[in-house]
Amino acid sequence: MKIQERTGAGAGRSAAPAGPSVGERLPTPPRERKPALAALAVLLVLVGALGATMLVLQAGDRIEVVKITEEIPAGQAVNDSNTTSVMVAEDPGINYVKWSQLDALKKLKAVTTIPGGVVAVGEMFGEEAKVPEGKALVGLSLKEGQYPAGLKSGATVAAYRVGGTSRSGSGDDADGGSAGSSGSSGGDSVIVDRAVVDYVQDAKGDDLVSSTNLPVTLLVDDAQAAALTQAATNGEVALVLVPGN
Repeated sequence: MKIQERTGAGAGRSAAPAGPSVGERLPTPPRERKPALAALAVLLVLVGALGATMLVLQAGDRIEVVKITEEIPAGQAVNDSNTTSVMVAEDPGINYVKWSQLDALKKLKAVTTIPGGVVAVGEMFGEEAKVPEGKALVGLSLKEGQYPAGLKSGATVAAYRVGGTSRSGSGDDADGGSAGSSGSSGGDSVIVDRAVVDYVQDAKGDDLVSSTNLPVTLLVDDAQAAALTQAATNGEVALVLVPGN
């Protein structure tokens, strides 16, 4: 009798449904795959890597060249104060002047006026300045009062003969009016009505320490060069700024 009761009790327990074990997770559905997004991510990574590579390659092709910091008139040379070095991308089609060539460049002259702020190229320099056909460069040495204050390269001026004697001579003294008229036309006449200042010495230049004269170079027509040179030799030239500057 005791054996049967135990058997029945065990049978009753085995018949009851087994519950889930503690901590067991319920099954989840499989995640949806998105191959397009994965491909886009890979593409972005490749583009970023390529861009970084190009930047490195470009940095490796940059060279140090000469840059003009101040205007250099035609016929003048570069120096340490009007140049600096900059890095540019190397280009076989551009004749850059490398910074290592600065000493050699100082021995050459600007063939035309070079503005400040540009990178120097070989075509800007030569053994001497190039003067346009039909033009001439005339040098002047002017005293204070013979030139306007703040005169700069590129300015348009008129050149007057001043302080000279009358072309009519002393024979016209008997006629005071005639002498005065001749003196005005001969002593204070226009030599060049329009000329371009090709070069003017900086007022801070060392050349002015021992001299009060201002070196100026004018670009004039060939036909006016002789008269202007003669007046300049006698110190009889004064410059006046004219419209057009």
